[in-house]
Amino acid sequence: MAIHTKEHSNTKTAALIAGSIGVVFGDIGTSPLYAMKEIFREHLTLESTHVLGVLSLIFWSLMLVVAIKYAIIIMRANNKGEGGVMALTALASMATKDSPNRKHLIIMMGILGATLFYGDSVITPAISVLSAVEGLQVIAPKLEHYVIPITLSVLAGLFLIQSRGTGKVGKIFAPVMILWFLTLATLGVLQIIKQPQVLMAINPYYAVHLLGELGVKGFLIMGSVVLVMTGAEALYADMGHFGLKPIRYAWFGFVFPALLCNYFGQGALLLQHPEAIENPFYLLAPSWMLYPMLVLSTFATVIASQAVISGAFSITKQAIQLGYCPRMNVTHTSDSEIGQIYVPTVNWMLMFFVFILVISFESSSNLASAYGIAVTGTMMIDTILSFIVIHALWRWNPIVSYSFLGLFMLVDSIFLSSNSLKILSGGWLPLVVGTVLFLLMTTWIKGRAVLAEAIDEKKVSFEELESKIATHELVTVKGTAIYLARNLHGIPQVLLHNLEHNHVVHERIVVLTIVTTDEPYIDDEEQQIKIRTFGSHNQFCRLKLYFGFKQNPDVRYALSLAIKKGLDLDMNSVSFFVGNEHITFKPRSKMPVWRRDLFLFLFHNASSAINFFRIPVEKVIELGVRIEL
Repeated sequence: MAIHTKEHSNTKTAALIAGSIGVVFGDIGTSPLYAMKEIFREHLTLESTHVLGVLSLIFWSLMLVVAIKYAIIIMRANNKGEGGVMALTALASMATKDSPNRKHLIIMMGILGATLFYGDSVITPAISVLSAVEGLQVIAPKLEHYVIPITLSVLAGLFLIQSRGTGKVGKIFAPVMILWFLTLATLGVLQIIKQPQVLMAINPYYAVHLLGELGVKGFLIMGSVVLVMTGAEALYADMGHFGLKPIRYAWFGFVFPALLCNYFGQGALLLQHPEAIENPFYLLAPSWMLYPMLVLSTFATVIASQAVISGAFSITKQAIQLGYCPRMNVTHTSDSEIGQIYVPTVNWMLMFFVFILVISFESSSNLASAYGIAVTGTMMIDTILSFIVIHALWRWNPIVSYSFLGLFMLVDSIFLSSNSLKILSGGWLPLVVGTVLFLLMTTWIKGRAVLAEAIDEKKVSFEELESKIATHELVTVKGTAIYLARNLHGIPQVLLHNLEHNHVVHERIVVLTIVTTDEPYIDDEEQQIKIRTFGSHNQFCRLKLYFGFKQNPDVRYALSLAIKKGLDLDMNSVSFFVGNEHITFKPRSKMPVWRRDLFLFLFHNASSAINFFRIPVEKVIELGVRIEL
């Protein structure tokens, strides 16, 4: 029995490892298409010391940042198995819960990291697919003018299929990416055999010597070296889908060695044939293999792009749940996989900006100048948030925790500052995307805080409501009225509005508040549902439903659980009252003047709470409520 269980466990682990190879490593796995070519554009010659120096920089960048920082250290900072900048922000917030100002600062950093991820999400599909299709320039130079149209066609197909879900397509992700990494390793090893001296680049001396020789120019190289690490955060962000160990096994046992073989193979090729710098990736392959490589590369880059697009959907959903951005329509494309979602607004915005990028920049080399700012910015934020978790939550030895902060802040600062020199040549793009989204999110957060405060100022307790009902002539009708409330305490305005204008009270009143926690999932029904009754005849009930930030709030399902827990409720005689709020601002509102119109635009364009919380539409009554902030 124990042997059977162990075999089952091993099979499941193997499946998770294969799945992670197909999803997690697409971005970092397609970097060999363009990274080496771009690095050598930065004031380098193709003499052996420079080639070995570049390979040494690549090796130690991958080792320090991806292997040690992310795979070994940061991936330990999981929130109930979930990773990514949002989960890390939630963990860091727990460490500073006694200091509202520090918590607010941490949340702002987390939002900044998320907005920079969107900048990365715009560039990755463009540069990845474009670099793959550019293989035509090597294979058939006469077809060079078809590169842009083919790239746009592939990307259009990718974005158009998002609404149908990626479940069926996802099944081929793992086999394709396993074949991709095996091909990378094989082509690299064949060249290393011819020039085994490239293996000396593992010695960090060559990296230090190169940087010392080039001086300030060496600083510029680091802005291109960062291209080998794009997608590093995916190891951490996708941890909830595959688990810590499978991702680590896949990275150290398969992906990392395959990438090193290919990079070192490209270096060996350049030592033999310096002219191959035109496109060292494709020129690694024998001539008979070029067309299959073009097809395989295109598939691999589409998979890498799909992973980034899915990540953008996931972060958007988490941001909505946490109250960091307005509600949007979120479609679930799979009945069995909870993580497979489609966000139309995000999809079409990404498609629009990706098309603009491809048409404007025209080549992967031009796009490479825009890549790096968003990636390194997110990496630096991850370092700071991880330090807070390590130092304040885990209480590691101060020497160890400050050493972690010092080492990786130094590394991140070098990469970020070197990439900052590319701002005028394209690096401005992810910064503009991140700044606009950061402005929108912070405006939404500020507006919701002012709105909650305004509602709280006018709150009425259940006791006051009971006395008000007793002193007014109201018609009592059968059934239960459920009122949605934003705040955790007091009576919502829509309830008072109904009593004042319709002079009707239901025999049972439930005030429902939906709360999103800092945890990804709330599995315990005792923690998910809180019921408290008020009034002399238990006429009033306060119902609080708690959901994790990665869960789908489903009011209908949650009410069925509440009934099992003892809530006296007949779903056939229930009416849901939802406030349709109309917001105006006082002359001296706490909301800054320059944010007011922006908040109103976001507020009025947010999707309906009825659909978002899965409230039975046929039982909903909407009442207009005017709120002055």
